[in-house]
Amino acid sequence: MVVALVAALVAQLHDDSQPAATSPASPRTPDREHRDADTPAALAGPRARANLMPCPAPGNGPGPAALRGVLVECAADGSTVDVARALAGRRVVINLWEYWCAPCAAELPAMAEYQRRAGSGVLVVTVHQDENETAALLRLAELGVRLPTLQDGRRLIAAVLKVANVVPATVVLRPDGSVEQTLLRDFASADEIAAAVGNDG
Repeated sequence: MVVALVAALVAQLHDDSQPAATSPASPRTPDREHRDADTPAALAGPRARANLMPCPAPGNGPGPAALRGVLVECAADGSTVDVARALAGRRVVINLWEYWCAPCAAELPAMAEYQRRAGSGVLVVTVHQDENETAALLRLAELGVRLPTLQDGRRLIAAVLKVANVVPATVVLRPDGSVEQTLLRDFASADEIAAAVGNDG
């Protein structure tokens, strides 16, 4: 009896230590942007491999009201991004993902292709919501996806936009900063994204 209980407890602890493989994401809200191991020096190599596009510079106006005061890290270079100001005055597609999520990995290249087709009418920004920034950068490098990426291990952006704790998820913002739609699903192709989101503002 005791052996059985110990075995069950060990199995439970093992299960709890593994992240979910698919959506919904584990219901947790970390209190830090990234792991202690993700120092600037440790991230330099992964950042070079990922070679991400710079995060957007501040646009016109104060930006989406819900996002004002939200500061996160730009995965490309570690700089601080004022999210509202960076997205101000643009039609934005925000793609929320985590490095361990298989549907996210399948969707990210489609997001990149959608951005290529949509051109300047839409800005696609990915938001990585796990503390393991190194793993995120290596996953993007592996996929060849260079979209601007925000490191948001605390899920601040999803929280203020009232997005359920699932990945992948996509939020479309109008140029005035209001939420046009929230899509709690994954996309298999740029065509699917265009059909759901549209090609321009």
